[in-house]
Amino acid sequence: MTLYQTILEVIDMRSFSNLWYWIAVAVIWSSASHWVLGVPFDMVLRARRNGEQALVDLEDMARINVNRILYITQVSGIWILGFTCFFMTMLFTLAVFYRFEFAQAVLLLAFPLCLVGVLSVSTAQQIREDSGTGDRLIKRLNRHRLYTQIIGMISIFITSMWGMYQNLYTGPFGG
Repeated sequence: MTLYQTILEVIDMRSFSNLWYWIAVAVIWSSASHWVLGVPFDMVLRARRNGEQALVDLEDMARINVNRILYITQVSGIWILGFTCFFMTMLFTLAVFYRFEFAQAVLLLAFPLCLVGVLSVSTAQQIREDSGTGDRLIKRLNRHRLYTQIIGMISIFITSMWGMYQNLYTGPFGG
């Protein structure tokens, strides 16, 4: 037995039984719920608690990120949508029809993040239309974070159920 074979037996290289995949899932959803439209959530909490300068900073940061998101959407939104649809269709085909485990793992990460992306564009449009400032801005950002967390919880639940199924189906020795 070679060193390479020993390492591959000790460290499982499949997606759903790999510790690094689950660390990536945790980091991605933690980051997605912390950065609300590009604004760190602690900034929202500080603005709600302290008001005044913290609120001005939050409004400025939110305005900058809302304008950035909407500008990118207006300039290259169709191209981004086209490439995303192509990529998601490719992943779906590989995951469902060819039963490629890596594609399943990436699809279970990418699809819910696409939903969060659509939610971000929608929230950015609502903030710009309402000229979100003060308490209304804080409420919108809180609501966006709540929806992101709900999407994340459902995604983590479905991913963990599918991962357990795959691990039980494949077995501990890849059979």
